[in-house]
Amino acid sequence: MTAIALLSSGLDSVTSVAAVLEKTDIKMALIFNYGQRAVDREIQNSIKVCEHFGLDYRVLDITWMQEITNTSLVNTNTDVPKLSMEEISDEADPSITVESAKAVWVPNRNGILINIAAAYAESMDCEHVVVGFNKEEAVTFPDNSPEFISAIDDSLSYSTQNDVKVLAPLIGMNKKEIVARAIELKAPLEYSWSCYHGADVPCGECESCTRRRRAFEAAGVKDPLLVRLGKE
Repeated sequence: MTAIALLSSGLDSVTSVAAVLEKTDIKMALIFNYGQRAVDREIQNSIKVCEHFGLDYRVLDITWMQEITNTSLVNTNTDVPKLSMEEISDEADPSITVESAKAVWVPNRNGILINIAAAYAESMDCEHVVVGFNKEEAVTFPDNSPEFISAIDDSLSYSTQNDVKVLAPLIGMNKKEIVARAIELKAPLEYSWSCYHGADVPCGECESCTRRRRAFEAAGVKDPLLVRLGKE
């Protein structure tokens, strides 16, 4: 099999690439600039991941998306929500994470990224687009869900001549399971970046950082990124 991979340098996309490479030839990784706060860090770390795996890559500018979103993931005039371990727990009020997801939602982002990648896939005679979607994020982000994958696969059956499909190897996993799988695969997590911000070190307070911290603590391993940065 052959594929094009979406790579943000996040824990999920890095682990997905590592998992898929066991059986699939990834012809190219696509790294996107849609004006997100952490864009420089994501590009820098994604390139390190590509170099680790020996992958070809392209950095694509789609900053026009800045014009159609005011969410805090892009708009630096609004604050990124900070969530505690208690607020993301199973016992917490679910409206907390629902509101947090709304605050960082970018309109149709995953739909746009997959469709761009599918165009590359068809042109390069690849069967799949690799994504890092997972069970944990699908709870509050519907464009990470199996239903979304099924729907966009159906759409791509009409819009690509070679019937490109989405490949999501982590779709049934939570973050703890993803960390365990990444360690098993020896994925280069020291270059993964999950924080919504792009500072020298992760903020440790946004929802993405909190979920990452919970996952590593539950898996019983130190975060290789923080170890590399001298923060662990």
